[in-house]
Amino acid sequence: MRVSLSWLRDYAALPADIDVATLDAAFVSSGLEVEEVHDLRDNVSGPLLIGRVVEIEELTGFKKPIRFCRVDVGESEPRGIVCGARNFVEGDLVVVSLPGAVLPGGFAISARKTYGRVSDGMIASSRELGAGDDHDGIIVLPEGAGHEPGTDARGAVGLDDVIFELAVTPDMSHCFSMRGVAREVAHRLDVEFTDPALATLEPTATEESPYPLSVEDTEGCDRFALRAVTGIDPTAPSPQWLRRRLSHAGMRSIGLAVDVTNYLMLELGQPLHAFDLATLKGGLVVRRARAGERLTTLDDVERRLDPQDMVICDDTGVISLAGVMGGQTSEVAPSTVDVLFEAAHWDMRSIAATARRHRLASEAAKRFERGSDPALCAVAVQRAVELLVEYGGGVADARVADVDHRVAREPIYLDPQLPGRIVGVPYTDTEVIARLTAAGCVVQAGGEVLEVVPPSWRPDVTDRADLVEEVVRLDGYDKVPVAMPTAPPGSGLTARQRRRRQIGRVLAEAGYVEALNYPFLDTAVLDRFGLPDDDPRRDVLRLANPLVESESALRTTLLPGLLRALKTNVDRGIRDVGLFELGVVFHPRPDWERVEPPRLPVHRRPTDEELEAAGRLRPDQPQHLAVAITGDAEPGGWWGAPRPADWTDAVAAARTVAEAAGVEVTVEAARYAPWHPGRCAALRVGDEVIGHAGELHPAVCDALEIPRRVAAMELDLSRLPTAEVTPAPRMSHYPVALIDVAVVVDDEVPAARVAEALGDGAGELLEGIRLFDVYRDERVGAGRKSLAYKLTFRAPDRTLTAEEAVAARDRAVAVASERFGAELRGV
Repeated sequence: MRVSLSWLRDYAALPADIDVATLDAAFVSSGLEVEEVHDLRDNVSGPLLIGRVVEIEELTGFKKPIRFCRVDVGESEPRGIVCGARNFVEGDLVVVSLPGAVLPGGFAISARKTYGRVSDGMIASSRELGAGDDHDGIIVLPEGAGHEPGTDARGAVGLDDVIFELAVTPDMSHCFSMRGVAREVAHRLDVEFTDPALATLEPTATEESPYPLSVEDTEGCDRFALRAVTGIDPTAPSPQWLRRRLSHAGMRSIGLAVDVTNYLMLELGQPLHAFDLATLKGGLVVRRARAGERLTTLDDVERRLDPQDMVICDDTGVISLAGVMGGQTSEVAPSTVDVLFEAAHWDMRSIAATARRHRLASEAAKRFERGSDPALCAVAVQRAVELLVEYGGGVADARVADVDHRVAREPIYLDPQLPGRIVGVPYTDTEVIARLTAAGCVVQAGGEVLEVVPPSWRPDVTDRADLVEEVVRLDGYDKVPVAMPTAPPGSGLTARQRRRRQIGRVLAEAGYVEALNYPFLDTAVLDRFGLPDDDPRRDVLRLANPLVESESALRTTLLPGLLRALKTNVDRGIRDVGLFELGVVFHPRPDWERVEPPRLPVHRRPTDEELEAAGRLRPDQPQHLAVAITGDAEPGGWWGAPRPADWTDAVAAARTVAEAAGVEVTVEAARYAPWHPGRCAALRVGDEVIGHAGELHPAVCDALEIPRRVAAMELDLSRLPTAEVTPAPRMSHYPVALIDVAVVVDDEVPAARVAEALGDGAGELLEGIRLFDVYRDERVGAGRKSLAYKLTFRAPDRTLTAEEAVAARDRAVAVASERFGAELRGV
């Protein structure tokens, strides 16, 4: 919103000597952000005067028409100036920049010889002065209004003004008008405010409408007003003051009727539309669009209408996309002599949806979607009629249409002590009432609470919190004390936080790069993963308003996002990729759909029962870790060939994480989508499976368009037990005893379980155990396998004897035999 100081003064009694900084601060303290300030007084330096064209001599012999003008600028003799413009005649008042003047862009004016004559200055256009975009001709000033030759021209062309560019937040939609901005500034500076809406009496609706009208959808349009003017002069120009204000607001002048509607939209915040009466056929109907209807809007685009779009129709069909943009068939043309003005109040949500649906962000839609003032419809059309009759002639039709289905606003009940309790400022009841009244509210005091009815121009004020905000804003945000909360004493990071950091650090040290993905999921990827129908990962929480329509659920696994990141890297030429992600997944609570969501209060702290009810809807959010790797795990070079990454790297990553977490993980074969059924390992801590690792199924890789043999791992960190603080190990300086042992077990017995049994049987003397061979052939037996382990024994206080080491080995084999039927085999 561009606000000019001269226009602002019409409605706010600003001091004559107010400076830019003071006004800037008033805007900011009112809640309006000042994006830029344009001081037009700095546009032109040096002499800029009003001149009268005394004589015009047409110069011939050149490629384009050229004039040599004698211009009276209040000096003893007229100045000779060469000019190519044709839109002025002898006797006209023009704007002249004399030698010594500097125009925008550093263009210095000097006397120079051109077209065979000496041009002693320049007759200027609006664009050359930076006062507007009009470059079709030079500025021609009207007679009177103090426009005398030789006087300074800055005031006559608006170069004595200051333009503020304001960023208006959605909760201050009334400030998309000079009326709203002036109201806020007047209150902030404690000066008198003159409401421009009160300068015109609201007309009374007549029995007969100026044009037949029917409003079918009163929810989408609860007020619709019409007035007509006939017999206007189609050549009548917009007055200079109106064109200047439109230019300062960033709009170009189109024609008197359209300029009037744009001016009133800027002044009152009420968009209007002007129809050419001669083009209308039959009566006007306000309704929702019908399937298949189309409309060519004023921007020359044919649009397919949606059944939710509000439209205005006549017998020919749709003629306006209501609240957004008019249609070409009924637009005001240069030949229009009969004009029908329309002003309406449209449903905010409907207009917002229509504007986004058609990607049409018009100035009217910008105001309607944030909420206009329904009380201004009849006033706006009356004001439009008065301006058009005054400057365009014609006769105002006495008939007035005002279809009014507004519903009175419900009062809001407010404890006057609430604003003070929330912000820590001790407002008295009188101060609260005064601030709400200044905001335009009607306040009834009585008893312990206030009955507050918000004004019609504040659709954003709907509950107590909004009223509290208005009290604080109008009193001044700068008066709210700043107090830093005292940080409660603590012991730093929790054990889980420290573990999470340690895990991230060791994975980074192992060569993995952390990826951060959005927690949203396209459920179609679960089909590509080949998950069974009853897999818990298919039980997702749907988003009511997703950022991307295809990603409408909260993730139940980290792998989709991580594999998508891996694909992005591979597609961009990075073939060796190792990624990890630490993040939460979301699982709905049992029967959450049957739980009635509580409406938590904003004026007090929720009770424990209310918080418990809300907590029943909060999904479980366990912390997961996922790893994905493809390409070479170890690069090649002069030292040898590269080593491609495989499923063992995913398992190794799990072991690295377990070691960093201070727990021991057991690995055993498993079948679990989306992993390859023969290359998938379950990760177990104690008796609980906490995740899986291995090579992804080839069909999954093909469906995701990633390289085959991608290895991945995912585990639930929330299910890892917190490691106890362990003492530093005592290092023994005595030699180790190494014994290899091979046992034969059934093929389905996991090697990790056998190693666990051997460790339990070996006792405290066992320092380490490592599987180094798996062997199968007919000598071992069908369905059997040989597992060879290297056992390391050491005593902390002595050198072990061979007998002690062998006895420990035998005890280990005995336990393995008892649990799994293991038979000792020679190595």
